[in-house]
Amino acid sequence: MAAAGPAESAELAAVPVTPAGRRGGGIRRAVLRAVLYPFYEMRLEASLRGYAPPRHVGVILDGNRRWARSAGLADVSEGHRKGADHIHELIGWCSQAGVEVVTLWLLSTDNLTREPAELGPLLAIIENTVREIATAGWRVRIVGALDLLPAETARALKDTGEETASRAGLLVNVAIGYGGRREIADAVRSLLHDHATKGTTIEELAEILDVEHIADHLYTAGLPDPDLVIRTSGEQRLGGFLLWQSVHSEFYFCDAFWPAFRRVDFLRALRSYAARQRRYGQ
Repeated sequence: MAAAGPAESAELAAVPVTPAGRRGGGIRRAVLRAVLYPFYEMRLEASLRGYAPPRHVGVILDGNRRWARSAGLADVSEGHRKGADHIHELIGWCSQAGVEVVTLWLLSTDNLTREPAELGPLLAIIENTVREIATAGWRVRIVGALDLLPAETARALKDTGEETASRAGLLVNVAIGYGGRREIADAVRSLLHDHATKGTTIEELAEILDVEHIADHLYTAGLPDPDLVIRTSGEQRLGGFLLWQSVHSEFYFCDAFWPAFRRVDFLRALRSYAARQRRYGQ
């Protein structure tokens, strides 16, 4: 696993402060960074040539509320809106890099316990975001326990996913009402119901049950497991994201809050992934 911290940020921060004072030096650093970032992006892109991109990238979009508070905003919904607006850029970056599947964790099962004053607007933002992703031409698949969501929200999300099911190109999995433990429990429940309709006894099922049987009933059934999982906001934990599927994933943790996540941060994650030797336990 890797985390983007102070050492990596120093790649662009090493601009000396002159005796004119810290404030003037800080302004000069900001200007220089703005000028140099395009060249830095080009350098990062060049470093990725010859390397195969990850087929499936999972992203834990964390830090919307902390970004809003750090920006002095009283309403954390502004952070959720800013983060939602940023999603389109990320999908574009993934498409340009050759990624085939991107899974975005927008709402966990734990998030559903938030105060109604925050949860209501957040669900509306998510519903609108999913609709915009579909309108932009992407294929959308909803992964999560939709039965935990308000009925109108669940129906709107499901309808959007079904409308885009036949599209080609990059697939955007949108994890809403998602929890890794809940997904595994739902997979086992679905498996049991499936075999019950076939008349399979518990004893017979126990004899043949293996990991593939459960994998076939996950929300992401039929898709490749994530090669790379990115989490923003500096937190270094999965929090239940794709617990089953991430057994062989590479992890990249970035200090930036999600609304402040830049293309250079994404390219750094790809560079870190390219540098890994994936042995799958061999």
